[in-house]
Amino acid sequence: MEPSPAASAADTVAVVRDGYTFDEPSIELGVLAEADAAVTDARIRLPLRMLNRHGLVCGATGTGKTVTLQVLAEQLSAAGVPVFAADIKGDLSGLAVPAQESERLRARTSRLGQEWAPAATPVEFLALGGRGLGVPVRATVTSFGPLLLAKVLELNETQESSLSLVFHWADTTGLPLLDLTDLRAVLQHLTGEEGKGELKQLGGLSTASVGVILRKVSALAAQGADEFFGEPELDLADLMRTTTDGAGVVSLLELPELQDRPQLFSTFMVWLLAELFETLPEVGDADRPRLVFFLDEAHLLFTDASRAFLTSVTQTVRLIRSKGVGVFFVTQSPRDLSEEVLAQLGARVQHQVRAHTPKEAKALRQTVETYPRSRYDLTEVLPALGTGEAVVTVTGPDGAPTPVARTAVFAPRSRIGPTPAEVLAPGIQQSALMARYGQAVDRESARELLAARVERETPEPVTPQPEEWTPPSGSQGGPRPRPGGRSADPSVLEQLSRNTLVRQLARTAGREVLRGLFGTRRRR
Repeated sequence: MEPSPAASAADTVAVVRDGYTFDEPSIELGVLAEADAAVTDARIRLPLRMLNRHGLVCGATGTGKTVTLQVLAEQLSAAGVPVFAADIKGDLSGLAVPAQESERLRARTSRLGQEWAPAATPVEFLALGGRGLGVPVRATVTSFGPLLLAKVLELNETQESSLSLVFHWADTTGLPLLDLTDLRAVLQHLTGEEGKGELKQLGGLSTASVGVILRKVSALAAQGADEFFGEPELDLADLMRTTTDGAGVVSLLELPELQDRPQLFSTFMVWLLAELFETLPEVGDADRPRLVFFLDEAHLLFTDASRAFLTSVTQTVRLIRSKGVGVFFVTQSPRDLSEEVLAQLGARVQHQVRAHTPKEAKALRQTVETYPRSRYDLTEVLPALGTGEAVVTVTGPDGAPTPVARTAVFAPRSRIGPTPAEVLAPGIQQSALMARYGQAVDRESARELLAARVERETPEPVTPQPEEWTPPSGSQGGPRPRPGGRSADPSVLEQLSRNTLVRQLARTAGREVLRGLFGTRRRR
């Protein structure tokens, strides 16, 4: 005999209530929605300790993804966890301003049993290279390194090896690569008249390969990367700050005109994840993550991405968990991400899926197949979700997935939607980070050093030399002084300066000094 619908619903409530009750710190996303009603004592929670298992927030346009992200960011900040989020449309800027109370808002929070009060969240606004209101974010070409930059430029294996040789040559020659102008100057030097001999000495580096790299670097610069590469370089510790009262700071990266410059976005995100992985020590399973990383409009990260790029992202997502960093992808459909990345995601928050066409119906079936078995018929539930509702499953403290739960998401305490620029601008200008990163620094680097070298090596016009001085007859032997009284024989210092080994050691020492001054030292 099959159980009655009422008994089945009661069982679901009990299973969900037990499945999301944890004896450890957690954040609350919402409450169980059952039979068009909110079950206020069945809270849908995410254990803080498991957020480094990563997650996915997805759904069609207008279904509430951004508000869900806002609720998660608020609660993480309140729990003392710093947050980084790429704010594509500017909607998350409302985090910095308390919400305005309204009858509609009060009705929702009361229906969900939510203890609600308006509150702002500590926010630091960032902007790639200064395009936007936020604090300019920059990185040096050297910090990227040849391998990661080759992935961003979508170079083949031969071109990647060539770029590695170029970096090696610049490194051993004491030419710091701080921005794309430096890299272009080195590439142009090696293919020009002055550098042809040095190009041959590198071995395995053809003029054609260098030419391809140069064209791709120019294309990257055309997307605005010239403003991003340079100094002062972002210190990753500034993304993992807390306030004096222990709240985690939410760092929001503005990305205006992103659709016209997707490669710049990909460049920064891969560098940031790779740098976090390289710099942070292993922590294993900590009580809470050091940082939670939200990637809104994640499809822009993967669209037209090369296989090498996808491999790099997949490996980083897989390994960065042990460094205490959680990564949440926010997009319209799970199909926007590669299967390798999807396999790494422990939390799933799926908003409404539309299935009006055969292609969308197929995508719906594929989405359903990624969920654990449950009482729900997700092929019917997912298209029927209302705005602010989602189907949720997360990784529990025991490492197993929690029960699938139809969830009514809480309302954020901060403003929903963008905050006007005139409201944000004064606080951004007074930020301590603006004083540190606001002004670009153009130090002497590869471009200037190469120009100075060419000038030194340009032969000067030959001028007639005075006749050699001859000692008077009967004088004692000894070194013959040059005009002006200097000895004609080279001094010890001059002899050392002509020694190839000594010159190489001097260049290496100079390189290390330059790295200390310019901040281009790397752990690679």
